[in-house]
Amino acid sequence: MPSRAPAECWPRVDYQRPRGPISTRTSEMTETETKSGGSHAPAAEVKQALNSFLHDFREFQADMKSRLQQQEERLTMLDRKSQMTAAKRPALSRAADIDAPHKKALASYLRNGDDDGLRGLELEGKALGTSVAAEGGYLVDPETSEAIKSVLRSTASIRSIAQVVTVEATSFDVLVDHSDIGSGWATETATQVETGTPLIERVSIPLHELSAMPKASQRLLDDSAFDIEGWLASRIADKFARAEAAAFINGNGIDKPTGFLSHPQVPEDAWSWGSLGYVATRTDGDFDAVAPADAILDLVYSLGAEYRAGAAFVMNSRTAGAVRKMKDADGRFLWSDGLSAGEPARLLGYPVLIAEDMPDIASGAVAIAFGNFQAGYTIAERPDLRVLRDPFSAKPHVLFYATKRVGGDVSDYAAIKLLKFATA
Repeated sequence: MPSRAPAECWPRVDYQRPRGPISTRTSEMTETETKSGGSHAPAAEVKQALNSFLHDFREFQADMKSRLQQQEERLTMLDRKSQMTAAKRPALSRAADIDAPHKKALASYLRNGDDDGLRGLELEGKALGTSVAAEGGYLVDPETSEAIKSVLRSTASIRSIAQVVTVEATSFDVLVDHSDIGSGWATETATQVETGTPLIERVSIPLHELSAMPKASQRLLDDSAFDIEGWLASRIADKFARAEAAAFINGNGIDKPTGFLSHPQVPEDAWSWGSLGYVATRTDGDFDAVAPADAILDLVYSLGAEYRAGAAFVMNSRTAGAVRKMKDADGRFLWSDGLSAGEPARLLGYPVLIAEDMPDIASGAVAIAFGNFQAGYTIAERPDLRVLRDPFSAKPHVLFYATKRVGGDVSDYAAIKLLKFATA
């Protein structure tokens, strides 16, 4: 074991007793604190400082509130002044829009045939491109193309009530299941019998080329004040709208869409897939003289209940003039006008589309159609509109050859019914 260090090496601690009694020392300390102000002096100083800070903060708060109120009054005055100025000021120039790259390039091409701007132009992917197509021509800039689409939708065409799809191919196929699977009641011990299998029908809608070729003189194009884009859009839109509206109703399917009236028409009692069923008025070339509205009621309820919720009437203006005079047994008109602007008129509660390409009331004519065209007719189109400038074929005029690919056909033969003005 290690030896312990001697006692002389340990540190020495002296414990000394405080001088005098403890009570005497406490009284001496209390007397000293009382002479110097005690512990209450710091608390008073803190309270005074806090009161001073709160006073300054209130003054600062009042000052900021006053400044904010003055600032709000200034903004209100500026807003009123800007509104009064805007009401008196003429419309601002659209020079910034015209100077956009695609607008300048297209205008240069339409006016002068200069396609350098179109070839070197790079647009964002979300906008319509202006690259050269394989067959020649250029895509119209987005603003012009949208103007044409809006006119097409606003015209009296079944485009507004039909299904419209955008495709990139040369055709669009619609798969329709117009059959049903079989069913039967099963028992615990009996053998289950095999039921029927549904049949899927394929309806192919080819796309056809719709074209327009307006012309303008070169002198007119040289005039910088002439809105070539707006003029071109209005001319093309008018031509396309009229051609489409006629084809969707009466087109024969040869280099144009197939109209729904071009399909075989059979009496509703003998209807089968691939043809359209019709209801006869039982009077040749007119409505029944005693009960004219009965034929329209028969037409409505010849359509299946699953289609009637979204159904609409289609007729021309002359037929509508005859129908809106009809009354029920209580003397109430079957026809009712829309309650608000833009709302279509209604016949028996269903909207009416006035399409001037529908036949007039005549012997054996099919002048009224009723159906759910959203399910019954499909319009397929390419999203691009192409314009080719031709300054040589009609000098001194410049031709603008515009093309658009569109197709249409019946996609569900059970969704459209016809009213035929015949005895049977």
